[in-house]
Amino acid sequence: MVDDDVELCDMIVTYLNEDGFNASAVHNGPAALELLRAERFDALVLDLMMPGMSGHEILRRLRSGESAMTPIPVLMLTARGDDVDRIIGLESGADDYLPKPCNLRELAARLRAILRRSMQSPVAKQNGSGTIEVGDIKLDAARREVSLGGKPLPLTGAEFAILQKLMEHVGEAVSKDVLTKSALGREYLPYDRSIDVHVANLRKKLQSDDAADTPIKTIRGLGYQLIDLREPA
Repeated sequence: MVDDDVELCDMIVTYLNEDGFNASAVHNGPAALELLRAERFDALVLDLMMPGMSGHEILRRLRSGESAMTPIPVLMLTARGDDVDRIIGLESGADDYLPKPCNLRELAARLRAILRRSMQSPVAKQNGSGTIEVGDIKLDAARREVSLGGKPLPLTGAEFAILQKLMEHVGEAVSKDVLTKSALGREYLPYDRSIDVHVANLRKKLQSDDAADTPIKTIRGLGYQLIDLREPA
């Protein structure tokens, strides 16, 4: 956990350790990045509003590949009702968010959902090798790897889960409720834009430089659909 509020960190870390996690905390950005380079962690709880190096900057550096922990799932903590910070955090590569002050039981539940997604290795139904291919996109469910045109495509845990669900149902509309349950492990709420931001990020990563179109389509009133851009319309 990275938060400049020492008392809050002590409370959350104590609760998580008593609930079966192995949790620890640091209180500033440079210390967090140094620790992430030196040790392996399964998830990061990150406060966005910190003096000096903000949580946004830490997240940017993680997702830019500066740290060896680029794929680490990130649950961000935001000021209650601060939609702008929330959206910016999701756009920067956070997997999920909670407003502060947060309910500790919900925090633990969100972390477990994130960890389940990042650690499971489901076998895809499309072929016996555990891979799915749609156009230039290849997803290896067992290795949790994605390539686009033969080149590795780094995705967050939420993006991977969304893409896998869309590829398993290629050509079909997949509802936001189904995607939210698959990617975030919770129910979809009409006012929550998290899944839309994750899909927008995924679209940008899947759109090659010379492509004028995106393989992920919005189906109004239903959800999202993945198509094979190489197939005739």
